[in-house]
Amino acid sequence: MDDLFEKMKKLIAEKLDVDAGRITMDASFRQDLGADSLDTYELVYAIEEEMGISIPDEKANEFETVRDAYEYIKSQQK
Repeated sequence: MDDLFEKMKKLIAEKLDVDAGRITMDASFRQDLGADSLDTYELVYAIEEEMGISIPDEKANEFETVRDAYEYIKSQQK
């Protein structure tokens, strides 16, 4: 995978306290990785800080899988 996915994987593993090996593009934040709404909020904030982007709340609420978040972040990078 690319650098963006590797950065995301590290942040997700750290914030959700899960093994990085469980994090795939198709992993569901809630079902596969055990995130609740507070975890998701903290993760979005960490991604914003790390990547230097802004993610509107309504968009963040649409992130079901790692791929959803990845594709949005990729679209925001210049």
